[in-house]
Amino acid sequence: MLEIDGIDVYYGPVQALRGVSLTVGEGEMVALLGANGAGKTTTLRTVSGLLSPKQGSIRLDGQEIGGVPAQDVVGMGIAQLPQGRELFSELTVMENLRLGHWSRRKESSKEFNRRLDHVMNLLPKLDERRNQAAGTMSGGEQQMLAMARALMCEPRVLLVDELSMGLAPLIVTQLFDAMEAVNREGTAILVVEQFVTMALKHTHRAYVLAKGEVVAEDTSNTILESPELVEAYLG
Repeated sequence: MLEIDGIDVYYGPVQALRGVSLTVGEGEMVALLGANGAGKTTTLRTVSGLLSPKQGSIRLDGQEIGGVPAQDVVGMGIAQLPQGRELFSELTVMENLRLGHWSRRKESSKEFNRRLDHVMNLLPKLDERRNQAAGTMSGGEQQMLAMARALMCEPRVLLVDELSMGLAPLIVTQLFDAMEAVNREGTAILVVEQFVTMALKHTHRAYVLAKGEVVAEDTSNTILESPELVEAYLG
């Protein structure tokens, strides 16, 4: 489904990724782990079209998408829940969700309402906040909205960057449960997460990045049961 093959990515003269390769299969949930600065967010930003690889390829169902503009990548079926949420804080919950549906704006209102009902059922707290400005909500509610906004375009692949950042454990559990529900419905997920144990317990496979390179790849259970690997690369 999603294949990343040997990508090199630079910020100016500084190389951030070195020959990174990974795959996310149909219906899989895959973790991308590593210490701060390892290249995790850079990988997601490159897949979503915000950065272009200097070398290597990124394919979705065999079609090359490396270097394709971000707005076109969304239309092809990849959405990202970004680190820091990046909501439109002065807009309401509903307005943010409508913007998440922008790539499907030519669909009927019936289709929009179907998708809206789906995300509201998945994250019911948002239904109570429909007309509230995003910036006035709690951090947990904002992260729910960021997830819902990403799901409004009905992606085939969801990229999730630091779902748990700054949130209470109970909210983190709720969000991971929601993400698992989305995965069970058939959406493939690639998740970057500092909460290593939580990520490994909720994913099928995992890759570990260090200094812009993949240094380990295995089932999530195997990595979880490898204290040497966790200590060496994940802290």
